[in-house]
Formats: sequence, structure tokens, C-alpha cells
Amino acid sequence: MNFFAQQDRARAQTRRMLVLFALAVVCIVVAIDLVVAVAFGTMGDGRRHAYRAAASPQTGVLVVTTLLVLAVIGFSMLYKISSLRAGGGVVARQLGATLIDPYDPAMAGNFAYKRLRNVVEEIAIASGVPVPEIYVLEDEPGINAFASGYTTSDAAVTVTRGCLDKLTRDELQGVIAHEFSHVLNGDMRLNIRLMGVLFGILVIGIVGSKMVQWSGRDRDSNWQVFVGIALLIIGSIGLFFGRLIKAGVSCQREYLADASAVQFTRQSQGIAGALKKIAGLAEGSKLQSPEREEAAHMFFGDGVGYSALFATHPPLHKRILAIDPHFDPQELVAIAKAWSAPVEAFDAEGAEVSISGLAPAGAPGARASASASAGVLPQAGAAIALTPNKVVTQVAHPGSDDYRAANAIHTTIADALRAYAYSAERAPQVVLALALDAGAEVRAKQLALVGKYFGAATRAGIEEIAAAIADLHPMQRLPLAQLAFPALRKRTRGELQTFVIVLKQLIQADGRVQLEEYCLATLVSAQVIEALDPSKTITAGSSKLPDCAAEIADVVATIARYGNDDAAEAARAFQLGMREVLPDAKASYAPPEDFVRALDQALPKLDRLVPAGKELLVRGLTRAVGADGMVAVSEAELLRTICAALHCPLPPLLEQAA
Repeated sequence: MNFFAQQDRARAQTRRMLVLFALAVVCIVVAIDLVVAVAFGTMGDGRRHAYRAAASPQTGVLVVTTLLVLAVIGFSMLYKISSLRAGGGVVARQLGATLIDPYDPAMAGNFAYKRLRNVVEEIAIASGVPVPEIYVLEDEPGINAFASGYTTSDAAVTVTRGCLDKLTRDELQGVIAHEFSHVLNGDMRLNIRLMGVLFGILVIGIVGSKMVQWSGRDRDSNWQVFVGIALLIIGSIGLFFGRLIKAGVSCQREYLADASAVQFTRQSQGIAGALKKIAGLAEGSKLQSPEREEAAHMFFGDGVGYSALFATHPPLHKRILAIDPHFDPQELVAIAKAWSAPVEAFDAEGAEVSISGLAPAGAPGARASASASAGVLPQAGAAIALTPNKVVTQVAHPGSDDYRAANAIHTTIADALRAYAYSAERAPQVVLALALDAGAEVRAKQLALVGKYFGAATRAGIEEIAAAIADLHPMQRLPLAQLAFPALRKRTRGELQTFVIVLKQLIQADGRVQLEEYCLATLVSAQVIEALDPSKTITAGSSKLPDCAAEIADVVATIARYGNDDAAEAARAFQLGMREVLPDAKASYAPPEDFVRALDQALPKLDRLVPAGKELLVRGLTRAVGADGMVAVSEAELLRTICAALHCPLPPLLEQAA
């Protein structure tokens, strides 16, 4: 199942969730009305009292009760959704997780944190998405993880201390790749909405529990005890439907995410090893947090301990067998036995650690060196041939080649540059330095603008960073910016707005906008500014392709123009691209004079296309950019940037034709 089909699947699951939610609300309302009817003595005993009961003044009480219950459920749901509107980090913090700040000296020197951060950053680069916030549940010895957020721009990845202490690098990579599958396929948005919906139907039981607790302080509160117990019982209806909804939404997605992790890492031992340790060790994947019930559908493994009827995850042995058909249950006994004795492990990050039961992750030097990794990336001026159908299958589905490329990109970025990107103070300087022109005259004008807005110290900092990024490979520039995005998002709304204004002025300082400059500005808008209001972002709309014909023509014409030096070849590329998207359209090649304004107006509207429409659009754009048989690195980066604005993330290496 490709990315666009999974978008449709997520919509179907949302509709199913809403149907079950409506059924749960009806059951809760009817149950409470029955309790109120008994309390007020309005229950008739047969047909003789039916009309009298219906006409009695107590009927109004039932109407008021119904409206009151609906209001409580509705407002509770809206309150919970509102409390989560800031994005994935909110969910992590509600469960008691600690944010991993790579610029904090205490955290930067921690082996486990460094390994986790490297794995997350490499997978983010390979997936073509911003680096998410990283959290750790320090007090949870079980092996578990989850991803939360509305979009890739506000995503957060959280792991337990058990993941850090018990998993090898390959196993941790498998778990993180599994979670990124949820990030890429839009499962997070459904999950975070589900938290709000579930709170609405669970709130009745919560109210009942509080009433029982408070009633013990007052001797004349028998009625409160009665009402509280009744609400607790009725609350079990919400609990039943809540668990039913979570079970219906989660199970099949876990198989898909496991398969995606194997495809991505191109080895099954990692994620299979993590699942085997969950099955073989006493802690398993159980969580101790009192908030675990709300987020149970998000976890990598069963964090609550549900029965088969309400299971949010498939049985462990079935998940393991799906990945490792030769699995022998006796392996679990061996894992438990091995865990009783500590071993020395040399990790790929270059640190020797002594952790109970942790097998060596590889020989010294396992992590790719800069010189060895550099060959994975194409030469800066190279051009490659693309296959449109293959590129479409890459959307939100990176493979092992993408991971190797990401490892090369990540490893060969200097440690000093990564340190700048991690700093809340220096991260904006990193992005602004990437926008500086190579020409001395234009650069001087740009630096003067920086000094005007931010002062001499910031100007000096940008000049220092600019010197360090001069030799970056073109494919490393945008990933470096993405490394800076988590720190950049920590700035206030006003600071970010000023930052965006200055960035645009730097880009327009020479009176024209280069492709690289446009890509940088668009990524900042799509992946940083969007994170200010993530809950308002619409990643899959209802617009049809014919409704966006003018916008499609502008985007395809722009990408055809910059992919071909010859006007006739550009016109041919345009027609090939349009034929993929709108085969019956009679559009003529007319590239917009101001491509920046045209794309800025077109992309938000195209982002509201239905998933099937986006799939055809990506195929058409790929056909247009590769119509001459070859695609330069800068053209591929433009395609990736446009796809990012459409919430169709592409990995750094586009699939080449055979």
C-alpha cells in the first residue's frame, strides 16, 4: 500500500471512529436518562402509564439531562483537543517525558542520548521530513516508544528508558523506523484526535470517580455516593467503546509499520530483536504512567496489558513471525538468560558501554566515516535519470538506499555545524547563513540587512557559520537547515515572523531568486511556521484536480522551465507533465514571470487535493522535471521542496531509472 492509499485508509478509519463515538454517546445518554428516570420515579409500569409518563413534567428533566450530558461530553472533547493543539511535544510531556536537548552539555555527552539522536536525525533526513523533537520517559523500564503530532512539522518521537538501556543500535533503529512510518503515513493526526474523542466519552466515569471520593467527607451525602457509583458504571460504557475504537484503529497499522521498518532498514533483525526482547524480558512493553490508557493506541508495544478483545496491538508472536518466519520461541528463554549478565558493547557511535544483556552493535568503526560515506552521494554537478512511477512509490516510503544516503549526509556534516544547528541562539544564524550569496557585493548587502535587524554580534555569527558551510555538498544544505528546525521552533512567534521577513529580504537582495534560495524559504515556511499552529494544518483535502487546473499548470510550467535550458524542450516537458495529471486539459506552456509568487499562491491550494490527485500531481511533476532524461541535483531539490509543501515527503535520493 503506497502513501496515497494509506491517506485514504486513514480517512476511512476516521469515519469509523466517529461512528463508534456517536454510538458510545448515544449509549451513555440513554444510560444516564434511565438513571435519572428511576431517580425521579418517571418509569411507568406498562402501557397504562406510558402516556402519563410522557406527558409528565419530568419529561423536561430528561430533555435537560440529555442536553447536559451532550454538553459535558462535547466540551470535554473540545477541551482535550484544545490542550493538544500545540503538537506532539504536548502529548510526550503529559506522559512525563523529558525533552532531549542536544545543546545541553549534560545531555550532549550522554552516550544513550547521542545514539538516539543520531538514529532519529538520520531517519528524518532519509524520510525527507524535519527532525522531530526527541523525548525520553526516564522512569519507564519497559521497551516502548510512540510518535505524536499533527504533521511532520510538529512531530515528536518518545522512547522509554528501557529502549535506551536494552536495545542495540540496530534494534533502536528498527523501533524508530516503525514510529516514523506512523509519522509519514498520517497516523499521528488520527491518534491525537482520538485522544480528544476518547476523553469526551471517558469524562463521565471520571466525574463519577471524583464524586465518590468527595462524598466520603460528608455524612449526608448518600445521594452523591449513589450518583457517583451510577456514573462510574455508566463510565464503563465509555471505557468499553474507547478501547473498542483504539483496537479497531491500531492493530492493522502495526503490521504495516513493522513491514515499513524492515523495508527501510533492509534488515529484519533490528525490529524483530526489539520485539523478542519485549516478549522475553519481565518488563516487556508495559508502562507505569497513569496517563498510559489515553495514549495506548500510539505505543510501539502494548503499554497497558489489554485482553484479546481490546488489544491495540497484534500478539507479539504474530508480529515476530511476520518479520522472522524462522522464529523459535526458545529464543525468548535465551534472551532472558543472557540479560542476567552484563557485557561490554562497542556501539556504532564509538563508545564502549557496559549494559546488562546488550549485545555488541558492531566492530569499531561501524559507523560510516566521512570519506567512506561521501561516495554514496552523487557529484554536486551530476544529473540522474528518473522514473516517475518509482518516484511516486518513494513518497513517505524511504528504503535502505535512502538510509545510507542520509547516513552519509549526516556523518559528513561537521560536528561544529551540527552544534550550531542544535543551539536555540545559533539555529536562526545557520538558516540565514545558508541564504547568503556567493558574490561579495550581494553578500555585503545581505550582511548589512542582518546587522540592521539583529545587530553586529548576529552578523559576526552568521559570517562564522557561512565560512564553515562553504564546502557543503548541495544535498547537505537543506538537511542542515532541517537539523536546525527543532531549535528554531523554540523561538517566539514574533521572533519567527521577524526571522522569516529577514530571510525573504536576504533571498531577494540581488533582485532575483535562485532555486536553492526558494527551496530554503519554502521549507522554513512549510516546516517551521506551520508548526506554530499544527492543528490547523490540513494535509489531505477534498479538492479535485480539475478545480486546480490553473495552479497545476503554473507549477508544472515552472518545474519544466527550470529543468530545461531549451524553450522547446521545456514546452515538451510541460506537455508530458500535464498529460500525467490532466490528460484532457488543453493547457499551453506559459511559465509565470514571477515563479515565486505563482508557486506561493498555487501550493496551498494544491495541498488541499485529495490523495489520489496528489499522487497524479507528483507523477506529473516528476515526468516534467525528468523529460530530458536527466535531472540535476538542484532540480531534484526543487521537486522535493514542492512535494514537502504538499505534505508528500520525498527522500534525498530519488529513484533512478534502470
